[in-house]
Amino acid sequence: MISGPELWRLKLTVRVLRNGGVIACPTEGVWGLSCIPNDEAAVFRILELKQRSWKQGLILAASHIDQFAPWLAGLDDEQIAALNETWPGPVTWLVPEIRQTPWWITGESDKVALRVSDHPVITAICDALGGPIVSTSANPAGKPAARSSLRVRQYFPQGIDYLVPGQLGGRQGASEIRDLTTGKVIRTAS
Repeated sequence: MISGPELWRLKLTVRVLRNGGVIACPTEGVWGLSCIPNDEAAVFRILELKQRSWKQGLILAASHIDQFAPWLAGLDDEQIAALNETWPGPVTWLVPEIRQTPWWITGESDKVALRVSDHPVITAICDALGGPIVSTSANPAGKPAARSSLRVRQYFPQGIDYLVPGQLGGRQGASEIRDLTTGKVIRTAS
């Protein structure tokens, strides 16, 4: 149960997100930038901050597999089992897109990138929102992902509405990305 200052910070975080804001927060291995996925303006603010094209798509992070139910409806038992073997945890899965996810999330792909996080900050935010958030590394294109809140502030002296206090989850880099259809590892954990 979250109480005291942590509850106040969580309520502030949720309010910022629901009002179209962009936050920076710790994740499993790097600091991330987040917003509500259906907020096109907030997503494009993140892409502008990162100097990144929409074409690459973005990852959605959730606190529990149930928050991804609409995206997982067409999967078979074997595919669900593969997800459950790695979730919650630092593995992002590219899942066939069946739900008409906004193009600013999928980019040019016919898949959507999903991760059920085991990081307490991410899970608390998603639980409070009742759904997933965008989760992308906090760095301009071509620069290393931020591993401290100081580096986030250096990279982005303006443009972030709230920097959520917290610590990284102990992993050394961004999440591994796997394709659910092929099983292929697209990006190893860095």
